[in-house]
Amino acid sequence: MGKIRAVITGVGGYVPDYVLNNEELSRMVETNDEWIMTRVGIKERRILTEEGLGTSYMARKAAKMLLKKTGVDPDTIDALILTTSTADYQVPSTASIVLGKLGLKNAFAFDYWGACCGFLFSLDTAAALIECGRYKRIIIVGADKMSSMVDYTDRATCPLFGDGAAAVLVEAAEDEEMGFMDSYQRTDGKGLPFLHVKAGGSVCPPSHFTVDHRLHYLYQEGRTVFRYAVTNMSDDCAIIAERNGLNKDNIAWVVPHQANMRIIEAVAKRLELPMDKVMVNIEHFGNTSAATIPLALWEYENRLRRGDNIILTAFGAGFVHGASYLRWAYDGSAVTQQKK
Repeated sequence: MGKIRAVITGVGGYVPDYVLNNEELSRMVETNDEWIMTRVGIKERRILTEEGLGTSYMARKAAKMLLKKTGVDPDTIDALILTTSTADYQVPSTASIVLGKLGLKNAFAFDYWGACCGFLFSLDTAAALIECGRYKRIIIVGADKMSSMVDYTDRATCPLFGDGAAAVLVEAAEDEEMGFMDSYQRTDGKGLPFLHVKAGGSVCPPSHFTVDHRLHYLYQEGRTVFRYAVTNMSDDCAIIAERNGLNKDNIAWVVPHQANMRIIEAVAKRLELPMDKVMVNIEHFGNTSAATIPLALWEYENRLRRGDNIILTAFGAGFVHGASYLRWAYDGSAVTQQKK
């Protein structure tokens, strides 16, 4: 028996129908299209507006598409990992809700809180679970309803975020040439003052005071976060590339977290890669946090080829950051792309 590799064998995605573009946003808060595009490169974002629907709804939609596209029997799924910062409830886990809706009878499920690095960390975890030989099929869902924590009176943060979800199927394969190859993940631990939601947790539980003072919304010190993100994502990609013999000639794709177009361009420049080797969807989806990387894989799936060297990288609240290297395991052009 050869070495067991964890390989991605399918991708599904979901974004809400409602499009919040910069023109409409400029009627809600003092901003404009030029200001937003110049600073972050976002033209529009998708927002889940239906009352009573949360992250689990989008996650279920993405996972359901994944199961349909791959044709996998739900009873053969061993685990479901849902990574999010916008859980439906404090208890139970959002993953358990999704698992129940999908009818996965032979799987366990848990939430993975890794902020914008959640998908990266979850993929690393799923790969370890599979490579140890105990599990064969794991669904990872990255999903966030960022509109639920965005203050639409704050011109500095409200243009940045959107809602969405995407899922990948990770399977065991005896193929040493394909699949999850390497990762470099780190947590700085210095990021609390610069990127946080002050209220709602055990330190500062919800109260009339926290609601009245708008403490349940995301706060970000943009310049500091930008500087750390550029440095860490670029350095992490360089480390992964160096120790795996990757360079501008043999890297097929870089899939960066979609937080800011200038950050994405800086990462590409560090690797000396042209932008046509970088997956970018920030202009029409914005920052969907844990969903950005799998959403990019979903959109670009039909351009992926078996054997493509791919580097994934992200940075988020914490500060958390990292990069992973995988070799794509199937020809995406053979897959029918389903958007709904």
